[in-house]
Amino acid sequence: MARPSRAVFVTLLTAGVLTGLVTSAQAVPGASQTAAGTTAAPPVLTPAKTEGAAPTSAGVAKAVAAALADPSLGKHHGVYVYDASRDKLLYSLGTAKPYVPASTMKLLTTVSALETIGPEHRFSTKVVQSGKSIILVGGGDPLLVAKRQTDELDFPVRASLQDLAASTAKALKAQGVSNVTLGYDASLFTGPSANPKWEPNYLTEGIAARTSALWVNEGRLSAGMAKRADSPAAAAATAFAAQLAKVGIKAAGLKAAVAPAGAKALAQVDSPTVGDIVEYINLHSDNDGAEVMLRQVGLATKNGGSYTGGVAGVRATLTKLGLDLTGARIEDGSGLSRTNQVPLEVLAGAVRVAASEDNPQLRHLLTGLPIAGFTGSLRERFAGPGTATGTGMVRAKTGTLTGVHSLAGYARDKSGTLLVFAVATDSAPPAKALDARAALDRVTSALAACGC
Repeated sequence: MARPSRAVFVTLLTAGVLTGLVTSAQAVPGASQTAAGTTAAPPVLTPAKTEGAAPTSAGVAKAVAAALADPSLGKHHGVYVYDASRDKLLYSLGTAKPYVPASTMKLLTTVSALETIGPEHRFSTKVVQSGKSIILVGGGDPLLVAKRQTDELDFPVRASLQDLAASTAKALKAQGVSNVTLGYDASLFTGPSANPKWEPNYLTEGIAARTSALWVNEGRLSAGMAKRADSPAAAAATAFAAQLAKVGIKAAGLKAAVAPAGAKALAQVDSPTVGDIVEYINLHSDNDGAEVMLRQVGLATKNGGSYTGGVAGVRATLTKLGLDLTGARIEDGSGLSRTNQVPLEVLAGAVRVAASEDNPQLRHLLTGLPIAGFTGSLRERFAGPGTATGTGMVRAKTGTLTGVHSLAGYARDKSGTLLVFAVATDSAPPAKALDARAALDRVTSALAACGC
């Protein structure tokens, strides 16, 4: 039970140290005087103490050698470490060939979304009126839910069909209307709803949904990793009709439609910001959200709302950000496809460009990464021998498929150097999955401990 309080402390400390918000003036112990002569509260954080020399290639190589020699990593494993404080490659090993990235692919998708769409943008789900009919129009909100959230700690706050139904009913009743024909429009996205590069069981076992511009609860028919709707848009319309019934509007029809241009908008609800959606996707490794954002990148780059358009948009955006995609094969937005091939330099590069002073619009990529041992997909990690120095101080996106394990993120080492890294294997024996993950945890913990 002691872990949550430490998590809060480590989160604050890590945020302060990594973003440079804790200056020497702010961190002097004791109270300070304000301009008005009143006594201000003492600061929460004291300056981070640095020790040791700036890291060197030889020092990093020595620090990570033992963990990288773990046989559970298989034959094809490697690490890429970049000194972001001095803007130079520090160390790399096993980087001659690209890797199956698994969910670290989400870094490429989400950094592209931040760059092309912008962190403050919101996606709207609307109801428009056409004669005696109304049409539910999907805007590609990946986090739309059926019912209004009740848990104040559930982040981010999502748009709901319940709220949309309440606003729609109010507008209809003002017209004296209580019976409508309901259509639904998911035409914003195009092309196949399921990626042909995925394993067939992904859909049948609930690992992924059919991507749609209109869905609710990410196409889930029940909570958890369960069966998804064959038509997420139709399922969303059915859920919306049920919400309308609760507020006195009877909806019939429920047919696919395309909203006429210029149709009157009766009501709408807006998604969380793109920045908040990006944080959610990377914190929880949300496959479905990543696939929706891939389509949104395709639209934002004028490549269209298909998965192929999204891939084209991601490649163009990453190139614009200065990443060399030579040798990279990008097949989806989530990393579910085993045919993805990405150099470690590119995975680390997404983090590197987000940390650059030139790209404040990309900061949500950094702030949303899981904290080692405390949050998201790293909550149950960094608990074994050799990982104490990384707990709370490493922030990274995870990647996991059978035989594939990866981490890409950043840490501040003991000398104060900001290290950006990517470490991966795509040849781990399946029976050694936990050992392989533990080895990667030790690699990154060694970076956080480095004063070398």
